[in-house]
Amino acid sequence: MKVYRSLAEFNTLECAVATTGTFDGVHLGHQKIVNQLVQTARKVGGESVLLTFDPHPRVILQPDVELKLLSSIEEKIELLEKTGLDHLIIHPFSKEFSRTPSLEFVREILVNTIGVKHLVIGYDHHFGRNREGSFEHLKEFGPIYGFEVQEISALDVESVNVSSTKIRQALHRGDVGLAADYLGHPFTLSGTVIQGDQIGRTIGFPTANIGLDFARKLVPSDGVYLGFLHIDGQTFKAMANIGRRPTVGATQRSVEVHILNFDGDLYGKRICFEVSKKHREVYHFNTLEDLKRQLAKDRDAAQTELA
Repeated sequence: MKVYRSLAEFNTLECAVATTGTFDGVHLGHQKIVNQLVQTARKVGGESVLLTFDPHPRVILQPDVELKLLSSIEEKIELLEKTGLDHLIIHPFSKEFSRTPSLEFVREILVNTIGVKHLVIGYDHHFGRNREGSFEHLKEFGPIYGFEVQEISALDVESVNVSSTKIRQALHRGDVGLAADYLGHPFTLSGTVIQGDQIGRTIGFPTANIGLDFARKLVPSDGVYLGFLHIDGQTFKAMANIGRRPTVGATQRSVEVHILNFDGDLYGKRICFEVSKKHREVYHFNTLEDLKRQLAKDRDAAQTELA
């Protein structure tokens, strides 16, 4: 998969099979669109192209709303790389770009710049200034500019539409299992290990404090979570305290991971915590000894449940 950081870097194709959208989290609905895109490209002898934007359009258009996202651009690239996509264009989104009329978006960007011959779009897709463009507009523009349009219907999981909003809501409740079902892959938290207060080390439970790569990354609700930690191509069972740590008087939210059966220095390393399930709520303990006893129980549960 070739990655381009703007439309200006892209060379027009003879037969592009394209789609466009934010694709936050690359969930099951997104995967269905991309799979159809790739299959259609192979069928017609073309190349698959996905046009997305950074930052997320709502960050620019609704600056007063604190938007948390499921994936950073780097995570999105990693997820899309697994789909067989040929070309990924990540175009800078700005207020000026948001004012592009739908006709100009189709003619100048999709047709003249990308070279679209087949357009694959998701259910209820809108584009252009004030989201004025719709599937009906694309059906009108297609014969004029020489491309076909294919719409993917809403994808249901147990009769519930998959959407980034529903996944965010599940994560806000700490329901990482449901979020993973909707995503079609585990939810992850990635970043560089930074210096913490090292209290865990004093009670036999050293933790890796993850400085998240992405400031807008959605972090699940406070709790103790079980999962797997990926470091330098290796995978370990792990448990994490996500949120505040009332026992030690820490009021700021953090992601601190204790890695089972691991001994080593991780400072400065980039690690990824794959969140499998919420084990319990965060409790306030009267003493560090009480906390240590509970952590030992959590570790035993992690060994069993992650087996």
